[in-house]
Amino acid sequence: MKESQIEARLVRGVKALGGRAYKFVSPGNTGVPDRLVVLPGGRILFVELKTDTGKLSPMQIRQIDSLRSRGVPVRVLYGMPAVEEFLKVVKLDEI
Repeated sequence: MKESQIEARLVRGVKALGGRAYKFVSPGNTGVPDRLVVLPGGRILFVELKTDTGKLSPMQIRQIDSLRSRGVPVRVLYGMPAVEEFLKVVKLDEI
Protein backbone atom coordinates (compact mmCIF):
# COMPACT_ATOMS: atom_id res chain seq x y z
CA MET A 1 0.00 0.00 0.00
CA LYS A 2 1.26 3.46 -0.88
CA GLU A 3 2.02 6.05 1.78
CA SER A 4 -0.39 8.44 0.04
CA GLN A 5 -3.25 5.97 0.65
CA ILE A 6 -2.31 5.67 4.30
CA GLU A 7 -2.16 9.46 4.58
CA ALA A 8 -5.59 9.84 2.92
CA ARG A 9 -7.10 7.43 5.47
CA LEU A 10 -5.62 9.43 8.35
CA VAL A 11 -7.03 12.68 6.95
CA ARG A 12 -10.52 11.18 6.47
CA GLY A 13 -10.50 9.55 9.89
CA VAL A 14 -9.38 12.67 11.74
CA LYS A 15 -11.99 14.74 9.89
CA ALA A 16 -14.71 12.23 10.86
CA LEU A 17 -13.72 12.75 14.50
CA GLY A 18 -14.14 16.51 14.17
CA GLY A 19 -10.47 17.30 13.75
CA ARG A 20 -8.11 18.49 11.04
CA ALA A 21 -4.95 16.87 9.68
CA TYR A 22 -3.00 19.66 8.06
CA LYS A 23 -0.26 18.81 5.58
CA PHE A 24 2.81 20.19 7.28
CA VAL A 25 5.55 21.73 5.15
CA SER A 26 8.31 23.82 6.67
CA PRO A 27 10.70 25.27 4.08
CA GLY A 28 14.31 24.88 5.16
CA ASN A 29 13.42 22.16 7.68
CA THR A 30 13.83 18.85 5.91
CA GLY A 31 12.36 15.83 7.67
CA VAL A 32 9.47 17.41 9.54
CA PRO A 33 6.49 15.09 10.17
CA ASP A 34 3.86 14.72 7.44
CA ARG A 35 0.79 15.99 9.30
CA LEU A 36 -0.12 18.40 12.06
CA VAL A 37 -3.23 16.88 13.64
CA VAL A 38 -5.59 19.19 15.52
CA LEU A 39 -8.27 17.36 17.50
CA PRO A 40 -11.32 18.49 19.43
CA GLY A 41 -10.51 19.71 22.91
CA GLY A 42 -7.33 21.44 21.81
CA ARG A 43 -5.28 18.28 21.38
CA ILE A 44 -2.47 18.85 18.86
CA LEU A 45 0.23 16.47 17.69
CA PHE A 46 2.45 15.69 14.75
CA VAL A 47 2.11 12.45 12.78
CA GLU A 48 4.71 10.90 10.51
CA LEU A 49 3.33 8.22 8.20
CA LYS A 50 5.22 5.28 6.74
CA THR A 51 4.32 2.14 4.87
CA ASP A 52 4.54 -1.14 6.79
CA THR A 53 8.16 -1.48 5.73
CA GLY A 54 9.08 2.21 5.61
CA LYS A 55 12.01 3.65 7.54
CA LEU A 56 12.63 7.05 9.05
CA SER A 57 15.49 8.96 7.48
CA PRO A 58 18.24 10.28 9.75
CA MET A 59 16.84 13.81 9.28
CA GLN A 60 13.34 12.67 10.21
CA ILE A 61 14.71 11.08 13.37
CA ARG A 62 16.48 14.34 14.26
CA GLN A 63 13.33 16.42 13.65
CA ILE A 64 11.14 14.05 15.67
CA ASP A 65 13.66 13.96 18.53
CA SER A 66 13.85 17.76 18.46
CA LEU A 67 10.08 18.11 18.72
CA ARG A 68 9.80 15.50 21.46
CA SER A 69 12.61 17.14 23.46
CA ARG A 70 10.40 20.23 23.59
CA GLY A 71 7.43 18.27 24.89
CA VAL A 72 5.63 18.07 21.55
CA PRO A 73 3.75 14.80 20.96
CA VAL A 74 4.79 13.01 17.76
CA ARG A 75 3.45 9.68 16.53
CA VAL A 76 5.09 7.58 13.84
CA LEU A 77 2.52 5.28 12.23
CA TYR A 78 3.60 2.33 10.11
CA GLY A 79 0.92 1.12 7.71
CA MET A 80 -2.85 1.15 7.66
CA PRO A 81 -3.31 -0.95 10.84
CA ALA A 82 -1.37 1.65 12.83
CA VAL A 83 -3.56 4.45 11.43
CA GLU A 84 -6.72 2.53 12.36
CA GLU A 85 -5.42 1.96 15.89
CA PHE A 86 -4.43 5.63 16.19
CA LEU A 87 -7.95 6.69 15.17
CA LYS A 88 -9.49 4.38 17.79
CA VAL A 89 -7.24 5.78 20.51
CA VAL A 90 -7.95 9.36 19.47
CA LYS A 91 -11.68 8.67 19.45
CA LEU A 92 -11.41 7.36 23.02
CA ASP A 93 -9.62 10.60 23.96
CA GLU A 94 -6.51 8.73 25.08
CA ILE A 95 -4.03 11.04 23.36
